[in-house]
Amino acid sequence: MKERSGSRAAVDERYAQWKSLIPVLYDWFANHNLVWPSLSCRVLVRGCACGGSRSVAWLTDGSVPNTLVIANCEVVKPRVAAAEHISQFNEEARSPFVKKYKTIVHPGEVNRIRELPQNSKIIATHTDSPDVLIWDVEAQPNRHAVLGATESRPDLGLLASTVCQILTGHQENAEFALAMCPAEPYVLSGGKDKSVVLWSIQDHISALGDSSSSPGASGSKQSGKTANEKESPKVDPRGIFHGHDSTVEDVQFCPSSAQEFCSVGDDACLILWDARTGTSPAVKVEKAHSGDVHCVDWNPLDVNYILTGSADNSVRMWDRRNLGSGGAGSPIHKFEGHKAAVLCVQACQDNMFWSPDRASVFGSSAEDGFLNVWDHEKVGKKKHSNVPAGLFFQHAGHRDKIVDFHWNSSDPWTIVSVSDDGESTGGGGTLQIWRMSDLIYRPEEEVLQELENFKAHLASCTPRN
Repeated sequence: MKERSGSRAAVDERYAQWKSLIPVLYDWFANHNLVWPSLSCRVLVRGCACGGSRSVAWLTDGSVPNTLVIANCEVVKPRVAAAEHISQFNEEARSPFVKKYKTIVHPGEVNRIRELPQNSKIIATHTDSPDVLIWDVEAQPNRHAVLGATESRPDLGLLASTVCQILTGHQENAEFALAMCPAEPYVLSGGKDKSVVLWSIQDHISALGDSSSSPGASGSKQSGKTANEKESPKVDPRGIFHGHDSTVEDVQFCPSSAQEFCSVGDDACLILWDARTGTSPAVKVEKAHSGDVHCVDWNPLDVNYILTGSADNSVRMWDRRNLGSGGAGSPIHKFEGHKAAVLCVQACQDNMFWSPDRASVFGSSAEDGFLNVWDHEKVGKKKHSNVPAGLFFQHAGHRDKIVDFHWNSSDPWTIVSVSDDGESTGGGGTLQIWRMSDLIYRPEEEVLQELENFKAHLASCTPRN
């Protein structure tokens, strides 16, 4: 008990120091206390560079159903927010910049959310079952979690929202590994059955679009009936891929192909797959890490690079050109800056705003409560011996493990992150939306010149004696 109290005191001291630096480190920041814990968050872009929707999953204690919450979030334009405003917030309060737009009652826990890049109103969710659920969030009616309804299951009739499609194929629960393809409407999943399963929802996209055209449509073709999962069409897989020896923890598509993808798992393996050549691994890297591999991401700006994060506290970058068919090959670099298991890694997502040299930038979050932003091009250019190679920003606004985060593709350098720190905040967890100061990531010469110009401006404004 004394050790836990000391650890909590250290976290609180670190947090207080971080909070005092918000006006220096951030251009924008919003803190939103959640009612219930959340395991996943995503940015669903709605055509507004300074706004958009955030999708958050809430896990309840059973007194109310589990829900998928869509919120409209206001993000202030760069260099507009006053420093004193973004640093003044109450950790136990809801942010005025986060407004709940829609609640979808979900059948079971919402462990993972992923959106279809071609149409972000279509999302996939993982729950505590073998199936993947497909939703059209615009077509779903706004429902309210009813106190006393102890389970949010489809067979509860009017209580549960209607699932648009159910993707079947896993033999055991598939809870976390989930991806949607940026090239075509394909879905990928991994589970406890050690398999990776691939689906195409191409034939169902037009049906979803038709069903959402009428107000209050729920995606079910049987109008006038109780919303029930049994009415939702089931989709069989295009392929089931075997090669892992333990639970598959994460999957990711190659950004340029629906037929190429990768997976990682508790067997510490990184596997590359090519559906055109069969259901066996194209490349299998044994012992990619010294512990379970929790997450993987494929760089959207340079498809040669793949990131993995592990329970060994490290993030590793791989060049698939260096990986032989026998799995031979070493990572380009091992990024070490976390003090606990890495839970999420993600390369920068923005093709529209970022030049190709941003392909070297990525983020990682871990159980230590930090979200690190790295730049591979800075490796070998260390200026401080106590700073891990490649690390150039560390977000320390969460006080417990950061379970998920997502770059905003329409608002450069803006990130949404969610943590399981309800014990510290008096709620279910914390959702934060933030953008680091551009003085941190812009070229050093450019920043120094701007500061010099500002210094000269201040001097010219100073009254002379």
